[in-house]
Amino acid sequence: MTRVLAVDPGKVRVGLAVSDPLGITAQPLEVVPAADALERISELVDELGVEQIIVGLPITERGDEGESARAARRMAGKIAESTGLDVVTVDERYTSRMAESLMIGAGVRRRRRREGVDKVAAAVLLRAYLDRDDLHTGDST
Repeated sequence: MTRVLAVDPGKVRVGLAVSDPLGITAQPLEVVPAADALERISELVDELGVEQIIVGLPITERGDEGESARAARRMAGKIAESTGLDVVTVDERYTSRMAESLMIGAGVRRRRRREGVDKVAAAVLLRAYLDRDDLHTGDST
């Protein structure tokens, strides 16, 4: 397994999470302004030895791709071009809701939740990605 960086894209903020080198844990990392995300992601690739990047793809409830999904795909393309790494888009439906629930359960106050929900959502996305069976069996889709 390799170290994976997860990106939860947004118009204003981008949440980032990273796996350990063995791909066992998913840790919330930071939230960066969307305007600075590409530069920060490139820095993290070098600093942390990231070998794979996943970008959350905001699919609608009906399974369609709207403007946010198209923006996420554009971002994934820019990240791939900037880092030279393969970038995979992953359905991110419900990650923000799950992150919010986890933070409420942990007793995190509302203001802190607003500040950190994007990086926790990235960690939820990464955890789901790391748990996929095809990553452990060698299958790919």
